[in-house]
Amino acid sequence: MNQFTFKQTLMALFVPLLWGLGFVFAKGAINHFPPILLMAFRFLLTALVLVWFVPIPKGKFVQIFKIAIVAAAIQYSLTFTGVKGLEAGLASIIVQLEVPFLVLLGAFFLKEKPGLKKWIGITVSFFGVAIMSQQDELSGSLVSVALVVSGCFAWALGQIMVRKLNNITGIQVTAWIAIFATPQLFLMSAIFETGQIQAISTAEPLVWWTVLYLGLIMTCLGYFFWNTLIRQHDVGKVAPFLLLLPVFSVVGGHFFLGETITIEKFYGGTTILLGIGIIVLNPNLFFNRER
Repeated sequence: MNQFTFKQTLMALFVPLLWGLGFVFAKGAINHFPPILLMAFRFLLTALVLVWFVPIPKGKFVQIFKIAIVAAAIQYSLTFTGVKGLEAGLASIIVQLEVPFLVLLGAFFLKEKPGLKKWIGITVSFFGVAIMSQQDELSGSLVSVALVVSGCFAWALGQIMVRKLNNITGIQVTAWIAIFATPQLFLMSAIFETGQIQAISTAEPLVWWTVLYLGLIMTCLGYFFWNTLIRQHDVGKVAPFLLLLPVFSVVGGHFFLGETITIEKFYGGTTILLGIGIIVLNPNLFFNRER
């Protein structure tokens, strides 16, 4: 696989930024909306926006339907049900388990071979995650933690499935996963949640603005960048950028939710950035820009 171009590097950096802030905004909205219902509206909006602009992925329906079940319906149901019981910044730290899951599954299913430099970078970054974790005790229960960890594995498995898709663009993947995931999520909400009608009827404008962010920015734009990148590069090469996600979530949680930035969070975030630099920076990166 080729090295990242300057444009692709910017895309890879925006993914954790958009997703990290999505955790913060979703955390606020989950206080009003049942989490699976919130995710259903998120993907409904994404589907309604993108379906008109992408071609039908002929011959890919079964694959994408399966991906939607694993990487959207199951993953988001588990993750955001768990997030409801956790502080946004701390939840984003746990979500970093997506990276080793993704690298491990990439090696197992795709026969990718992470090099020593990448493992050193991941180790340094996870040392940063460990530093960030040495603050207050998790404000959620062990059940919430287990749900988020399970969601991490489901997400990583879904990305391996996406990686195996051929002859389909990143925006097609994003759009059609949303189309299939929407009814799946509404069904899961109906089975596992209550109070949906009351939540919808009493939702304030800020909640709907959150749905707009989750559907348009976090999903449409964020997953367009992500799906484009993992179809052009090894998942083990793209995944380490996600280690930046807790940095953005912690900062966003401080400004938007009043969560405290501890010294552990600060030094941990700095260490994560160091690990990312070890993994991805290349001396020729800025001399290989797309024209």
